[in-house]
Amino acid sequence: MNTRAQQLEKLQAFVLSSQDYGESDRIVSLFSLEQGHLRGFARGARNSRKRFGPSLETFARIELVLNQKEGLSALHSADVITLYSGIRGSLCAIAQALYACELVGNLTPEGQPIPRLFRLMATYFEYLDTGQGGEADRRMYEINLLNILGYRPNLEGCSRCGADFDVQGALLQQRGELACRFCAATGRNIPLTALKRLGLCLATSRFGQAVLDEETLPLGGLLLDESIASLTPRKLRSLEFLHQSCGLPA
Repeated sequence: MNTRAQQLEKLQAFVLSSQDYGESDRIVSLFSLEQGHLRGFARGARNSRKRFGPSLETFARIELVLNQKEGLSALHSADVITLYSGIRGSLCAIAQALYACELVGNLTPEGQPIPRLFRLMATYFEYLDTGQGGEADRRMYEINLLNILGYRPNLEGCSRCGADFDVQGALLQQRGELACRFCAATGRNIPLTALKRLGLCLATSRFGQAVLDEETLPLGGLLLDESIASLTPRKLRSLEFLHQSCGLPA
Protein backbone atom coordinates (compact mmCIF):
# COMPACT_ATOMS: atom_id res chain seq x y z
CA MET A 1 0.00 0.00 0.00
CA ASN A 2 1.19 3.51 -0.80
CA THR A 3 2.35 4.99 2.55
CA ARG A 4 2.17 8.49 1.14
CA ALA A 5 -1.53 8.02 0.38
CA GLN A 6 -2.05 6.69 3.90
CA GLN A 7 -0.62 9.90 5.38
CA LEU A 8 -2.87 12.24 3.41
CA GLU A 9 -5.77 13.77 5.36
CA LYS A 10 -8.80 15.66 4.15
CA LEU A 11 -9.77 18.66 6.27
CA GLN A 12 -12.19 21.57 6.14
CA ALA A 13 -10.60 24.89 7.06
CA PHE A 14 -10.59 28.66 6.94
CA VAL A 15 -7.54 30.37 5.48
CA LEU A 16 -6.28 32.72 8.20
CA SER A 17 -3.38 34.15 6.22
CA SER A 18 -1.31 33.36 3.17
CA GLN A 19 2.08 34.62 2.08
CA ASP A 20 4.24 34.03 -0.98
CA TYR A 21 7.43 32.08 -0.53
CA GLY A 22 10.12 31.88 -3.18
CA GLU A 23 9.06 32.06 -6.82
CA SER A 24 5.97 29.85 -6.76
CA ASP A 25 5.21 28.54 -3.26
CA ARG A 26 2.98 29.73 -0.44
CA ILE A 27 2.99 29.38 3.34
CA VAL A 28 -0.54 29.28 4.69
CA SER A 29 -2.02 29.58 8.18
CA LEU A 30 -5.25 27.60 8.56
CA PHE A 31 -7.92 26.96 11.14
CA SER A 32 -9.47 23.57 10.50
CA LEU A 33 -12.52 21.88 11.93
CA GLU A 34 -10.69 18.62 12.53
CA GLN A 35 -7.21 19.71 13.64
CA GLY A 36 -7.59 23.33 14.75
CA HIS A 37 -4.84 25.84 13.96
CA LEU A 38 -2.07 24.60 11.67
CA ARG A 39 0.43 25.93 9.15
CA GLY A 40 1.03 24.48 5.73
CA PHE A 41 3.45 24.72 2.83
CA ALA A 42 1.83 24.75 -0.61
CA ARG A 43 4.54 23.93 -3.13
CA GLY A 44 3.93 25.47 -6.53
CA ALA A 45 0.63 26.99 -5.39
CA ARG A 46 1.06 30.19 -7.37
CA ASN A 47 1.54 28.24 -10.61
CA SER A 48 -0.87 25.34 -10.11
CA ARG A 49 -4.46 26.39 -10.86
CA LYS A 50 -5.52 22.74 -10.94
CA ARG A 51 -4.37 21.85 -7.41
CA PHE A 52 -5.10 25.13 -5.62
CA GLY A 53 -6.73 27.75 -7.84
CA PRO A 54 -8.03 30.62 -5.71
CA SER A 55 -8.50 28.43 -2.63
CA LEU A 56 -5.65 29.94 -0.60
CA GLU A 57 -7.13 33.44 -0.47
CA THR A 58 -7.44 34.79 3.07
CA PHE A 59 -10.73 33.97 4.87
CA ALA A 60 -11.79 31.50 2.17
CA ARG A 61 -13.49 28.35 3.44
CA ILE A 62 -11.90 25.35 1.77
CA GLU A 63 -11.55 21.59 1.72
CA LEU A 64 -7.93 20.55 1.53
CA VAL A 65 -5.77 17.48 1.37
CA LEU A 66 -2.51 17.54 3.29
CA ASN A 67 0.24 15.48 4.79
CA GLN A 68 0.23 16.69 8.39
CA LYS A 69 3.63 17.25 9.95
CA GLU A 70 4.98 19.04 12.98
CA GLY A 71 5.68 22.64 12.07
CA LEU A 72 4.72 22.99 8.42
CA SER A 73 2.29 20.46 6.94
CA ALA A 74 2.57 19.69 3.22
CA LEU A 75 -0.53 20.87 1.34
CA HIS A 76 -1.36 18.53 -1.53
CA SER A 77 -4.46 20.21 -2.99
CA ALA A 78 -7.42 22.39 -2.01
CA ASP A 79 -10.91 23.11 -3.28
CA VAL A 80 -13.04 26.15 -2.54
CA ILE A 81 -16.20 25.71 -0.47
CA THR A 82 -16.84 29.46 -0.56
CA LEU A 83 -14.76 32.57 -1.15
CA TYR A 84 -17.42 34.82 0.43
CA SER A 85 -17.82 37.06 -2.60
CA GLY A 86 -20.23 39.28 -0.65
CA ILE A 87 -17.50 40.07 1.87
CA ARG A 88 -14.96 40.75 -0.87
CA GLY A 89 -17.25 43.41 -2.35
CA SER A 90 -17.03 45.64 0.75
CA LEU A 91 -13.84 47.11 2.19
CA CYS A 92 -15.34 47.26 5.68
CA ALA A 93 -16.48 43.62 5.51
CA ILE A 94 -13.02 42.57 4.29
CA ALA A 95 -11.48 44.39 7.25
CA GLN A 96 -13.83 42.65 9.68
CA ALA A 97 -13.08 39.22 8.21
CA LEU A 98 -9.32 39.82 8.28
CA TYR A 99 -9.56 40.93 11.90
CA ALA A 100 -11.58 37.83 12.81
CA CYS A 101 -8.92 35.64 11.18
CA GLU A 102 -6.02 37.40 12.88
CA LEU A 103 -7.68 37.02 16.27
CA VAL A 104 -8.01 33.26 15.77
CA GLY A 105 -4.46 33.00 14.47
CA ASN A 106 -3.07 34.83 17.51
CA LEU A 107 -5.18 33.26 20.25
CA THR A 108 -5.43 29.58 19.33
CA PRO A 109 -2.77 26.92 19.95
CA GLU A 110 -1.65 24.77 17.04
CA GLY A 111 -3.06 21.29 16.66
CA GLN A 112 -6.04 21.66 19.01
CA PRO A 113 -9.51 21.21 17.45
CA ILE A 114 -12.06 23.77 18.66
CA PRO A 115 -15.30 22.97 16.77
CA ARG A 116 -17.32 25.68 18.56
CA LEU A 117 -14.90 28.35 17.36
CA PHE A 118 -14.99 26.97 13.83
CA ARG A 119 -18.80 27.23 13.86
CA LEU A 120 -18.62 30.77 15.28
CA MET A 121 -16.34 31.85 12.42
CA ALA A 122 -18.62 30.21 9.86
CA THR A 123 -21.71 31.94 11.27
CA TYR A 124 -19.98 35.33 11.42
CA PHE A 125 -18.62 35.11 7.86
CA GLU A 126 -21.98 33.95 6.51
CA TYR A 127 -23.58 36.99 8.10
CA LEU A 128 -20.93 39.39 6.78
CA ASP A 129 -21.38 37.83 3.35
CA THR A 130 -25.00 39.02 3.24
CA GLY A 131 -23.80 42.63 3.24
CA GLN A 132 -24.63 43.15 6.90
CA GLY A 133 -22.51 43.32 10.01
CA GLY A 134 -21.50 46.26 12.12
CA GLU A 135 -19.55 47.12 15.25
CA ALA A 136 -22.03 45.38 17.57
CA ASP A 137 -21.64 42.15 15.58
CA ARG A 138 -17.85 42.42 15.74
CA ARG A 139 -18.06 42.78 19.53
CA MET A 140 -20.42 39.82 19.68
CA TYR A 141 -17.85 37.75 17.79
CA GLU A 142 -15.10 38.84 20.18
CA ILE A 143 -16.95 38.04 23.43
CA ASN A 144 -18.00 34.63 22.12
CA LEU A 145 -14.47 33.88 20.93
CA LEU A 146 -13.02 34.81 24.33
CA ASN A 147 -15.65 32.69 26.03
CA ILE A 148 -14.92 29.62 23.89
CA LEU A 149 -11.17 29.94 24.50
CA GLY A 150 -11.57 30.46 28.25
CA TYR A 151 -10.31 34.05 28.21
CA ARG A 152 -13.59 35.86 28.85
CA PRO A 153 -13.52 38.43 31.67
CA ASN A 154 -15.87 37.70 34.58
CA LEU A 155 -18.93 39.80 33.84
CA GLU A 156 -20.78 38.89 37.01
CA GLY A 157 -18.38 39.46 39.88
CA CYS A 158 -15.13 41.02 41.07
CA SER A 159 -12.00 39.26 39.83
CA ARG A 160 -10.33 39.87 43.21
CA CYS A 161 -12.88 39.15 45.93
CA GLY A 162 -15.59 37.39 43.92
CA ALA A 163 -18.42 39.64 45.10
CA ASP A 164 -21.27 40.28 42.66
CA PHE A 165 -21.20 43.67 41.00
CA ASP A 166 -23.77 46.13 42.35
CA VAL A 167 -25.91 48.54 40.34
CA GLN A 168 -22.91 50.83 39.80
CA GLY A 169 -21.12 48.15 37.80
CA ALA A 170 -17.37 47.54 37.82
CA LEU A 171 -14.06 49.36 37.52
CA LEU A 172 -11.90 48.33 34.57
CA GLN A 173 -8.30 47.60 35.49
CA GLN A 174 -5.26 46.76 33.40
CA ARG A 175 -5.36 43.63 31.25
CA GLY A 176 -9.16 43.68 31.13
CA GLU A 177 -9.64 42.88 34.80
CA LEU A 178 -12.93 43.97 36.39
CA ALA A 179 -12.95 44.87 40.07
CA CYS A 180 -15.51 46.14 42.55
CA ARG A 181 -15.14 49.46 44.38
CA PHE A 182 -14.00 47.78 47.57
CA CYS A 183 -11.03 46.21 45.79
CA ALA A 184 -10.08 49.07 43.45
CA ALA A 185 -10.03 52.81 44.00
CA THR A 186 -9.65 53.85 40.36
CA GLY A 187 -10.50 52.59 36.90
CA ARG A 188 -12.90 53.26 34.04
CA ASN A 189 -16.47 52.62 35.12
CA ILE A 190 -18.24 49.86 33.19
CA PRO A 191 -21.96 50.08 34.06
CA LEU A 192 -23.90 47.01 35.05
CA THR A 193 -26.10 47.42 31.96
CA ALA A 194 -23.07 47.06 29.67
CA LEU A 195 -21.91 43.94 31.53
CA LYS A 196 -25.37 42.39 31.31
CA ARG A 197 -25.67 43.12 27.62
CA LEU A 198 -22.28 41.54 26.96
CA GLY A 199 -23.53 38.52 28.87
CA LEU A 200 -26.61 38.38 26.66
CA CYS A 201 -24.33 38.20 23.62
CA LEU A 202 -23.24 34.79 24.92
CA ALA A 203 -26.82 33.52 24.93
CA THR A 204 -27.18 33.62 21.13
CA SER A 205 -24.97 32.78 18.18
CA ARG A 206 -27.22 34.60 15.72
CA PHE A 207 -25.57 37.71 14.37
CA GLY A 208 -27.80 40.64 13.61
CA GLN A 209 -29.46 40.25 16.99
CA ALA A 210 -26.60 41.66 19.05
CA VAL A 211 -27.99 43.47 22.08
CA LEU A 212 -25.29 46.12 22.50
CA ASP A 213 -26.86 49.54 21.90
CA GLU A 214 -25.37 53.01 21.36
CA GLU A 215 -24.94 53.53 25.10
CA THR A 216 -23.37 50.20 26.05
CA LEU A 217 -21.42 49.47 22.84
CA PRO A 218 -18.46 51.85 23.48
CA LEU A 219 -17.97 50.69 27.09
CA GLY A 220 -18.39 47.02 26.26
CA GLY A 221 -15.93 47.53 23.41
CA LEU A 222 -13.43 49.16 25.74
CA LEU A 223 -13.52 46.12 28.01
CA LEU A 224 -13.05 43.75 25.07
CA ASP A 225 -10.18 45.84 23.66
CA GLU A 226 -8.36 45.69 26.99
CA SER A 227 -8.96 41.95 27.33
CA ILE A 228 -7.73 41.16 23.83
CA ALA A 229 -4.71 43.47 24.09
CA SER A 230 -3.65 41.62 27.24
CA LEU A 231 -3.60 38.34 25.30
CA THR A 232 -1.66 39.45 22.24
CA PRO A 233 2.06 40.26 22.44
CA ARG A 234 1.75 43.06 19.87
CA LYS A 235 -1.00 45.16 18.32
CA LEU A 236 -2.96 43.27 15.70
CA ARG A 237 -2.00 44.43 12.21
CA SER A 238 -5.60 44.26 10.97
CA LEU A 239 -6.89 46.60 13.69
CA GLU A 240 -5.77 49.86 12.05
CA PHE A 241 -7.19 48.73 8.71
CA LEU A 242 -10.46 47.87 10.46
CA HIS A 243 -10.74 51.33 12.00
CA GLN A 244 -9.92 53.07 8.73
CA SER A 245 -12.19 50.96 6.54
CA CYS A 246 -15.21 51.01 8.85
CA GLY A 247 -14.86 54.61 10.01
CA LEU A 248 -14.22 53.69 13.64
CA PRO A 249 -12.45 55.99 16.10
CA ALA A 250 -8.77 55.19 16.54
